[in-house]
Amino acid sequence: MCGICGLLNRDAAHPIQDLDKKSRTMLRAMTHRGPHGDAFAARPHLAIASNRLAIRGVDQQQPPLIEHESGIIVACNGEIDNHRELRRSLAAAGHDITLSTDVAVIAPLYLEKGLAFLEHLQGVFALALWDPRHQRLILARDRAGERHLYYTASDHAVRFASEMAALLTAQDSTPQIDEAGLAQYLRSGYCPSPRSPVKDINKVSPGEMIIVEPSGIRRQDYWTFPTGKVTATAPSPKTFDPVFRHAVTRQTDIDVDYGVLLSGGVDSALVTAVARSVRPEKKLSAYCIRFSEASFDEGEPAAQLAHDLGCDFVPVNVAAHEFPGMLRELIEATGEPLADPAWLPLSLVTKRASRDVRVLLAGEGADELFGGYPTYLGARWASQYARLPKTMKAWSERLIEEFPTSDKKVTLSFLLKRFIRGQELDGLARHLLWTASISPDWLRRLGVNPPSDDTRHDPSALIDTIQRYDFGHSLPDALMAKADRGGMLHGVEIRAPFLDQSVIEFAATLPVRARIRGLTTKVFLKRYALEYLPKSVVTRRKRGLSVPLAAWLRGPLRDWAESQLSSAALLNAGINVRAARDLFDEHQARTSDHARAIWTLIVLSEWLGWLDSQARSSVGDTRTEATASFVSQAS
Repeated sequence: MCGICGLLNRDAAHPIQDLDKKSRTMLRAMTHRGPHGDAFAARPHLAIASNRLAIRGVDQQQPPLIEHESGIIVACNGEIDNHRELRRSLAAAGHDITLSTDVAVIAPLYLEKGLAFLEHLQGVFALALWDPRHQRLILARDRAGERHLYYTASDHAVRFASEMAALLTAQDSTPQIDEAGLAQYLRSGYCPSPRSPVKDINKVSPGEMIIVEPSGIRRQDYWTFPTGKVTATAPSPKTFDPVFRHAVTRQTDIDVDYGVLLSGGVDSALVTAVARSVRPEKKLSAYCIRFSEASFDEGEPAAQLAHDLGCDFVPVNVAAHEFPGMLRELIEATGEPLADPAWLPLSLVTKRASRDVRVLLAGEGADELFGGYPTYLGARWASQYARLPKTMKAWSERLIEEFPTSDKKVTLSFLLKRFIRGQELDGLARHLLWTASISPDWLRRLGVNPPSDDTRHDPSALIDTIQRYDFGHSLPDALMAKADRGGMLHGVEIRAPFLDQSVIEFAATLPVRARIRGLTTKVFLKRYALEYLPKSVVTRRKRGLSVPLAAWLRGPLRDWAESQLSSAALLNAGINVRAARDLFDEHQARTSDHARAIWTLIVLSEWLGWLDSQARSSVGDTRTEATASFVSQAS
């Protein structure tokens, strides 16, 4: 089940027919998420709807919405990986579960465990559960935030949906920009939970449930990242093997063909190798994004690895001219801006994969859990750099700033320029600066107050702090949002075995030296990967999925980018378009690489234009300018 939505309204002025109509409107806006059937349930004050992407029991007429004999209603976007174990334990407790769908275990589990039921679910999910006995609605999101759920709440009403675009179709008022959410988006390129860039629209946070009862609404964490479990010595890779193999086995326990997203990196290569090993009888296709720009293309090593592992290799070429239309399509379908340029090629590769499969395995989560980002190395070495004499630091900083900008992928000069900035800040604040899409100085020039963050932490646990920050913020609301929105636009579910609960709990035991040592990242994971992969693959320099955006913004995308940065939508939202033009001019002159900042503003411009059209449509007046109402919120 891959798209859920609903409304709870205790106001008698909203009859069932009105709620049911709105739920159907929301579900129609998410047809792409579930092309294999839908279902609706209506009760006094309540309407819930869900559609289905068939992954298990594809030859059966399984309802995409479970109405239990107790009256409990469950709508779930996702997969319950431990449903077989739960089915056995619930049967022993006297529950007769006749439906074969994995979601059928949720209602009986709730009857057994009450509000603690989520602690026993393993998998990826965003769910809604209605308990008529207590007039209670529960909204929840999985531990790592792989699935998403938006909601609005007032004294007497709650609305929810898997995508913001769908939720906005049920709004009764003109949407307004949330000033703090906008600032967070512009700083980071995404808006972290529980905020969104639209006022009064929230996201359920990872590991959280929202409990709506007649007495009020409360938020409650049912899971937090395990801390205090670090071992004194690193475990043997052999102890991790059954954990990871079991995770891959459970996530491929499905009734449809699946594939892998394969790049030249170790994470996706390891997922591919283990998937090939645990189910050698299954056909496995490897889908790879390719660019004509050599430093960004990882097609050749990926093709060789696919060949060595016996996978069909399916390359998908991505070109600049596809970006404007693809960005518009993604925003119109999903409704929230996301400034990761890789969102677009990911969507294009899943569009190609949808001709063959309904599920793709990916390597997301490995960097956050096992210590894979270059910024972690920077954090590790920053204290040593800080002890250098002031004259030496000043000399090195002048030298590094004079390095010319490069259009190649993740160059040393790019990394060094990031490293020397923010050395006066504490460790977490420096990490936020290094990973920012737009720096605080440029935000101020653009007319935006930079977000204020509580960065207090134990300096001796800096690596743990920034890894936990990334796991709880950029992973769920940027990387997994990219995967969910990009894949589900084409009816393809992306799964990340590294985010299996057992893998997360294992990674939480690793000491820092098993994650980062010297200039090496992911120390333990690379040792483990040697059990499955050639050393040349394991030791290849980390590159990640990047787009040749810097060059494209000076070339084939230049005119389009210029028009987006000068749009009235940005101006009406309180953005200083003159400063945006300065960013653009500096990038064209190659005095600085502002590709990430420019792209963040381009996506915002496109999104504001779409939101304006939604607002005009909702009030039925083509003369209404929604962005005009934003000014008081965003300026």
